[in-house]
Amino acid sequence: MDSTTLTDPSGDPPAVHYDDEERPARTLGGPVGLGVAGVAFAVALLVLWQVFRPLAQGSQFYLIVFLAGTLPIVFLAYRSGLPRGRTPDDRPTATDWILAAVTLLVCLYPISGGYDAFLDRQGLLDTPDVIAGAVLLVLVIEACRRTTGLALPIVCLAFLAYAYYGGLLPQDWAIAHSGLDFAQIVDALYNSGSGFYGTPLDVAATYIVLFTIYGAVLDLSGASRFFVDLSVAAFRKSRGAAGRTAVAAGFLLGTVSGSGTATAVSVGAVTWPMLRRAGYPPEQAGGMLAAAGVGAILSPPTLGAAAFIVAEYLDVSYLTVLGWATIPTLLYYLGILLAVEIDVRRFGVRAVDAPTSGALRLLGRFGYHFSSLVLIVVLLALGQSATRAVVYATALAAALSFLDRRARLTPRRAFTALSTGVRGVLPVVAVCTAAGIITATTTKTGLGSQLASLLVSGARALTDNPAAVLALTVALAAVALALLGLAVPVTASFIIGWVIIGPALLQLGVPAPAAAMFVFYYSVLSEVTPPTALAAVGASAITGGRTVPTMWQALKYALPAFLVPVAFVLTEPGEYLLARGPVAGIVGATVVALLAVTGLAVAAGAWVPGIGPAGTPSRVLGGLAGLLLLYLAPTTIVAGLLALALAAGIAFAQRRRPGGTGRQNTGEAVT
Repeated sequence: MDSTTLTDPSGDPPAVHYDDEERPARTLGGPVGLGVAGVAFAVALLVLWQVFRPLAQGSQFYLIVFLAGTLPIVFLAYRSGLPRGRTPDDRPTATDWILAAVTLLVCLYPISGGYDAFLDRQGLLDTPDVIAGAVLLVLVIEACRRTTGLALPIVCLAFLAYAYYGGLLPQDWAIAHSGLDFAQIVDALYNSGSGFYGTPLDVAATYIVLFTIYGAVLDLSGASRFFVDLSVAAFRKSRGAAGRTAVAAGFLLGTVSGSGTATAVSVGAVTWPMLRRAGYPPEQAGGMLAAAGVGAILSPPTLGAAAFIVAEYLDVSYLTVLGWATIPTLLYYLGILLAVEIDVRRFGVRAVDAPTSGALRLLGRFGYHFSSLVLIVVLLALGQSATRAVVYATALAAALSFLDRRARLTPRRAFTALSTGVRGVLPVVAVCTAAGIITATTTKTGLGSQLASLLVSGARALTDNPAAVLALTVALAAVALALLGLAVPVTASFIIGWVIIGPALLQLGVPAPAAAMFVFYYSVLSEVTPPTALAAVGASAITGGRTVPTMWQALKYALPAFLVPVAFVLTEPGEYLLARGPVAGIVGATVVALLAVTGLAVAAGAWVPGIGPAGTPSRVLGGLAGLLLLYLAPTTIVAGLLALALAAGIAFAQRRRPGGTGRQNTGEAVT
């Protein structure tokens, strides 16, 4: 969500949001801030109107108007980053205003001279059409650079170069195509359903913006504060209270934000003093906060932006995607909680005093904040669209805010919530519009299927065994997605991964839901993958820890999440982890996966829960058990159970051996 901070006309301090996909934005105040807030508020009203009274001209017409209302704001809210791109008081420069004005003109161009006439020129654009489309192309790439950095614009330019120069490649190359001229490229981007106004922007303008508005309303109504307070209250008397509080708060706050970095920063600001008093080193605490925060992108009911694109690409309901994400989310947080419990015992974490109201008292007073979250799921289950469900939930949250005098959504505060919600989607709009360059190029040239064939052919060159081919393809895909995620934001990473890696998995017989969720999870996990790991960077800024060690700690806590998605695609029972299949199979696969996560926790934490320290043999056996169990085949499950039992037996024998210890040095820091 947008980190732009605007002055609230009511005088209340505005909510500050951070997003995994954006760079720091300007703090806008005075007439400029109020004007930008007014435009954002108008866009919010348009979005709400579209839910109940869609524009008669169709969805693409709505996307044109939506982009015209949001993209110009990017140039006012985000700095150019150039040496001369700042004014002394950080107001928008003259160049920013010019770019915003030009953006508005070229965005509205398709409807200014007759929308139907513009559509009729598809494939035969006039010269003014090509010029306007080319200008918008440059502005979209610049908006993306301002909000996310250079990586994604470079990727977009590479795809454009391929579209233009691909016809010059030797035609016996797998990735060669007949070539596109400049007018054809602009036509595909500016006057088709696969370019700027394709599925990514449609998802941002239809779903994501409504959820950012919902998150802003919840935040201003006091829900975020309640979720953190409840987490503190629930565990205040236990020795592992500090770590459990951070994880629980990350999960609860994640249901509101859907943003990994935002959750890590928000939870860290509250829980880091408690973690420090409990004895957590800054790097370890930062890693825990980052891993818990990234769970926000995996946590129903407000998954990250890419989850909406999953639903749109596969033509399924958002509730279906929530169902697929439920068991993996539980496994993810189980892995983090096991790591927390192991660290409590391994490093002698201390109990801390956390003066606060009791959990039951807080639930009795502020438990109504859960109502809107429950309403979303109930309405989806009753067949309501995701858009209407979140609008009704937003209205309920706004009405319930009047139960707390400090958080009532008065008209002025409601204005702030709506405008903040739209500002929160600005970086996602830039990313999704730029992603249209990638999807249009792959559609026009067939690049996705060609690269998928190369990926599968590379695996088949090494072996003819179908299971081995699938395993190698999955391994190559995981590495490719991890590397891609280091360069581009989560949403763009998923879109690129789906159009290139998705077809390879589908070609090998992997069901579409399993393939999509595999790509989704590996796109999300870039948030905790060194050397970028944005969630870890944000957490280290809160704890004051060293950035790179914090990243490695985050990787340790999130380790199971890197292996569970592989189970989706390797074997048929792996789909049971997506809640697809018979109930008995789903329950059995979940239990086996829980044991697998336990084995991985033993390997990463050097401790067997309920027994004590794990030496090298026990750690190796624990890791092997986790890998075998996650394959979810009968023989590997038996072998994995034996390995896990052997790991526990060796640890127990070492503990009983004279001179063995039940706990390691309590003053030891995490290495």
